[in-house]
Amino acid sequence: MTGTIELEVAVPGTREQVWPAISTGPGIGAWFVPTEVEGDAITLHFGPGVDEPGRITASEPPHRFTYGADQGGLTFDWRVRDAGDGTCVVRLVNGGFGSDSEQRGMEAGWRLFLENLRLYLTHFRGQPCRSILVTGVAPGPREAAWRVYAEALGVPAEAERGADVAATGDGVPPLAGTVERASPGMLTLLAREPAPGVVLAAAEGEGDTVYLSLFAYLYGDGAAAADAAEPAWQAWMQERFPHEP
Repeated sequence: MTGTIELEVAVPGTREQVWPAISTGPGIGAWFVPTEVEGDAITLHFGPGVDEPGRITASEPPHRFTYGADQGGLTFDWRVRDAGDGTCVVRLVNGGFGSDSEQRGMEAGWRLFLENLRLYLTHFRGQPCRSILVTGVAPGPREAAWRVYAEALGVPAEAERGADVAATGDGVPPLAGTVERASPGMLTLLAREPAPGVVLAAAEGEGDTVYLSLFAYLYGDGAAAADAAEPAWQAWMQERFPHEP
């Protein structure tokens, strides 16, 4: 087995305000994936038929929340500490990896989602959330796949933070917002369309097949827009980047 991932992110709020975002189903689902927490059981839903059940091993509000996956041996230890001036630091220690490539992939993913956590707590803390996840595949390498994906979306493959972006690709559902983060293979928007929220588009993976994803987290009254947007995004992705050509 390999080592562990240790990551931190600074977020606004007191420990009591931040705690629900790492320890409750609605809180985790507002920046990661739909999640159920019941008693000492936790289940994360990564897509249709892709569930990850686990067991909570420690819950010490508002400081520490840990759990382990029922399969695969992965463990997750979340800590919250007060950093002063109304901010906190959220720390994740993720262990139990079976290979270096698994660890590298997981670390890259956690960096993306911890930024989602920061954006959620900064702009939408406590608001109800409805999330969308659509995925597709494209031929590698990753850089080429990302450029093809960005072109299909009608967004810049490279963008600067603060830039205003509106998707103009053929048949793309409404998508517009301000760039919060951009790096090779990834774009995060603080969205205004289809509703206020956070939208993340990414190309991930190594080798001949690259996995494309679009995560949208829509908050408050605008969360209802996800009911209309999700089937439109699913159809668009399946048409252009199907899992089964």
